[in-house]
Amino acid sequence: MKKYMFGFMSCFIFIVSYPMDMFGQGTRDAVFKVKNPDLNLSPYTGMNRQHWLDAAEYLLKGAFSYVSNLDSPMEFPKQPGRSYPRDGVHTETERLEGLCRTLFIALPLMKENPDYEIGGLKIADYYRHQITQLVNPNSTSFIPPLPQKGGPSQKLVEFGGLAVSLMAAPEILWDPLSQEKKDTLAHTLLSYGNGPTIDMNWRFFNVMILSFFKSKGYSIREDYLKELLEKCLSDYKGNGWYNDQPYYDYYSMWGYQMYGTLWATYYGDELYPDYAKKFRTHLREMVGHYPYMFSKDGEMIMWGRSIAYRMGAAVPFPLMGFLEDQSINYGWMRRIASGTLLQFLKQPDFLSEGIPTLGFYGAFEPAVQEYSCRGSAFWLGKIFLGLLIPDDNIFWTANENLGAWESEIPKAKVLNKLAPGAEILITDYAGIGASEIRAWCDSKTIGYYQGTENYNKLAYNSAFPWQADGKNGEVSMNYMFQIGGNKWESLRRYKFIGYQDDIYYRDAVLASDSTIRLQLADIILPNGILRVDQVYSQKSIALRLGHYALPQYEDRVIVEHQIKYKKWTASIIDNGQYQLAVVPVEGWEEVEIVSAAGLNPVSETSKVLNLKANTIANQKQLFATLMLWKKSGEKWTNDELFPIKKLNQKLNQVGISRKNGRYQALNLISTDQQ
Repeated sequence: MKKYMFGFMSCFIFIVSYPMDMFGQGTRDAVFKVKNPDLNLSPYTGMNRQHWLDAAEYLLKGAFSYVSNLDSPMEFPKQPGRSYPRDGVHTETERLEGLCRTLFIALPLMKENPDYEIGGLKIADYYRHQITQLVNPNSTSFIPPLPQKGGPSQKLVEFGGLAVSLMAAPEILWDPLSQEKKDTLAHTLLSYGNGPTIDMNWRFFNVMILSFFKSKGYSIREDYLKELLEKCLSDYKGNGWYNDQPYYDYYSMWGYQMYGTLWATYYGDELYPDYAKKFRTHLREMVGHYPYMFSKDGEMIMWGRSIAYRMGAAVPFPLMGFLEDQSINYGWMRRIASGTLLQFLKQPDFLSEGIPTLGFYGAFEPAVQEYSCRGSAFWLGKIFLGLLIPDDNIFWTANENLGAWESEIPKAKVLNKLAPGAEILITDYAGIGASEIRAWCDSKTIGYYQGTENYNKLAYNSAFPWQADGKNGEVSMNYMFQIGGNKWESLRRYKFIGYQDDIYYRDAVLASDSTIRLQLADIILPNGILRVDQVYSQKSIALRLGHYALPQYEDRVIVEHQIKYKKWTASIIDNGQYQLAVVPVEGWEEVEIVSAAGLNPVSETSKVLNLKANTIANQKQLFATLMLWKKSGEKWTNDELFPIKKLNQKLNQVGISRKNGRYQALNLISTDQQ
């Protein structure tokens, strides 16, 4: 695991200033440790509800290492790179993010103990004081009301989060305030809540503001509240997935599902019971799909924007406790949620300078969006809103288990679950205990996150976090085309065609040149993927296809070797944890093992298997590829590496005969609708 360094001076400051002696925290563990694990209740993670509270405290103490008194704002060191503030000058919006997002973590600790302290500072006093500073014109944290013609901004996002905390703990954060402060806060927050929003998950920020202040007797735009709720519900596409205009990603979960469930629980039954019922139904429908997106160990897949929010993606699992539905396997839900927590809390690079990095396991610049500041990562604290579920709830009392990984997935060896409305396919592989997702992407241009590696990969796997594309054509789990000189472009425009006979069909077109078209077919195998793709180009052009990438760990090298059998050759790389193999079946000219630097989220150096070829002008070409994996140390059999007996093509029809006797017929017919 590489060490993410922010420069010599920042390291020096870190050494002398953290942890802060004034709080008497002493030396903190480099990673979170589950002390006195409860292996009777939770045999896989050892975590019970108290351990969740311990994890919250572990993270909150890091944040409070930057707080010296009541007037100290939540202000953190900037991570070098594209995150804001790009000039390094702290802003009121940045402070607002730090305040409102760390409050997600502080909230359950205060509710358990209203007198809870860190280093002699009562955190309830701190947050109440800082909330009032938001409406104090003499404070550096002051946020003015939204101007008459003002639009949606990051301030709306954070005020929506603040409204959630006010809703959940009014006795701590709201009731003790003077009426004058309450009215001033209401004036400011309602100026944003009654104001414009963006037609996506942002509507919930307005909804939570409006609902809280309506519950406190303030006048709001009730027609606007109802309209926003109806629009949020209209984004639902089934199987637990909401469309976030236009993407599918974790915002379905830490946005729509979380806010929808909390709204239904705290306000819905009184305000609009029919809407509350729908939000609960949507949460219940998630059980048959979303849990399968996590690995056997409860690890989440690196996928989509804002990935620095990490374990926030698991918040719907504890919130299912509100349903009190005996048909839900709550022991599996908690095993997933606790596993996701530990996925990051046990990583030595997760924290730097005492607080979460912007990245995945550690700081990772290719995954950072410009709308993030260092405090943005504390959105991950949403998972601790699950602690609003009381300790006697079945979510906390059920015995931890592996759910579908105990019998359903091992019996199938490879299990596919399609969400037809969202066009998302989730796959679980019993052999390596990993989960995988194929989802939507269609962006002609590249934006903050649109059309980037956050969405454009052919697939995303829990065992192999996505690697960024390189300027020299290095590519993982995608096609890449040489569009001029040394410039390369990967696919980012896909259209879902259908799912039939365990085959996931998509059409694709190169964003910069619509004359380059592909028909893509993913055939899922127990130990990998058989890709059967058809490519058409009006000109000859170099193309590459990448497998997943393997990070190189500090104490071992990535071993490369080949296995040959009859006319086939498998190229294999092994990093001591996993092996990846690629076998050209049809169309490819060469396999290259490409070394990369600074592109992998797990380590500084990595390797990826790339297949290379050139198109023939005005001619359809078939490219068939086996992309396989195994755990390190396991031997490959010929049937695993070379399962294809025969492949026949006639026009757009491809027939595949496997050694195990299975025959599949593929239809690679372009829709020409991109």
